[in-house]
Amino acid sequence: MTLFDLGKLEAKGEEVPVEDGGLLHDVPLAARMRPRSLAEFVGQEHLVGEGRVLRKCIESDQLPSMILWGPPGNGKTTLAYVIASVTKSHFSPLSAVSAGVADLRRVVDEARRRRKLSGQRTIMFIDEIHRFNKTQQDAILPYVENGVVTLIGATTENPSFEVISALLSRCRVFSLNSLTDEEVRLIVERAIKDEDRGLGKLKVKLPEDALAHLVVMANGDARVALNALEMATQATASEADGHRKLSLETIEEALQRRALLYDKDGEQHYDLISALHKSLRGSDPDAALYWLGRMLEAGEDPLYVARRLVRFASEDVGMADPQALMVSVAAQQAVHFIGMPEGSLALAEAVAYLATAPKSNSLDEAYSKVQQDVERSRNEPVPLHLRNPVTKLMREFGYGKGYKYAHDYPGHFVEQQNLPTVLKGKRYYSPSDQGYEKEVRARLKAWWESKREKKD
Repeated sequence: MTLFDLGKLEAKGEEVPVEDGGLLHDVPLAARMRPRSLAEFVGQEHLVGEGRVLRKCIESDQLPSMILWGPPGNGKTTLAYVIASVTKSHFSPLSAVSAGVADLRRVVDEARRRRKLSGQRTIMFIDEIHRFNKTQQDAILPYVENGVVTLIGATTENPSFEVISALLSRCRVFSLNSLTDEEVRLIVERAIKDEDRGLGKLKVKLPEDALAHLVVMANGDARVALNALEMATQATASEADGHRKLSLETIEEALQRRALLYDKDGEQHYDLISALHKSLRGSDPDAALYWLGRMLEAGEDPLYVARRLVRFASEDVGMADPQALMVSVAAQQAVHFIGMPEGSLALAEAVAYLATAPKSNSLDEAYSKVQQDVERSRNEPVPLHLRNPVTKLMREFGYGKGYKYAHDYPGHFVEQQNLPTVLKGKRYYSPSDQGYEKEVRARLKAWWESKREKKD
């Protein structure tokens, strides 16, 4: 029996087959413990708590098509099952990983016949709807529009990017939060005590240190917690008193490592690099190192991180500390040369350096102004005195005529028009008073003052 088969039986209110000992055959603990009512549902109080809009819609049987958006293991699929059960709707689950347009049409045809014969509504649940391409999503549109089916889509990705606008406009988007540690603990404790669907008849004993570790390492994902609990239970033999006493070591082995919430091609990727960038800009080395670790330990491409650090060195540190760019490029070279995990320390060094370096975005602002002028003003030819007179004809046309060689003047500086005439006198770069740029500012100020003195 598959997870979706179980969901179909529960949604219809039918009996679920139970083996000797109270355990469902071939059904994981996470599926067995799936709530059957809103009263059993844990978490998402902002959506299904008493008096909330979605709960009112469910209880009044005024159900819109919707997209449930949130991280893994926080109850999206479960909530869809509960909605079908409460509203007494027929539940037709599909997985976008394996379903195609033919499957969608089959569900729609069945929904039409069902409505004609019994008047029963059909909920078409599409798990991981973000994996459907545009053609597949387009195929759903008319049936959601005319109410043949009520769509409930589940996704871990931002619907703004992954669901076509036409379908998105016909659905309500509900954002589900990660479960809190307290909520995960409640779910685990229920599973241990429940004798019908859980592990109650196995008399599982879970000490507080093991329970705390399980809850924290589940990282807000109830499925991870229940799967690890079930594996640890199966790996633990009953003692003379009939109890299965799980240890911290067994739980650690069942978990292996923390379930890190990360998708290198999804929103988490952009959220974490944004957090890293903003922590660097805020001169917070502790936060910057933490976000770096979150990315690297979750499997992010270290060279991607290195590229972002090189960009940051120019964009947010700039001339306040020219060494920042050299350190960042050196970190990229180190990662490329020695690989991972050893290269992580080179990236950590660069992150610490960038976070503690003086900051200036003067170069970024200067280049933005340059881009605007290049785009909007006339692209005038290079002034003749700045051109190299490499041939006799060029010299005859005035190439290089009047050019002042800076090294021939005091301080190796001489006033000279180097911009096109239309931009004469324009200033793009205004150095800050941070770090090395303070010296640059003073140097430029001295040159500008010498210009004014000569004019006077």
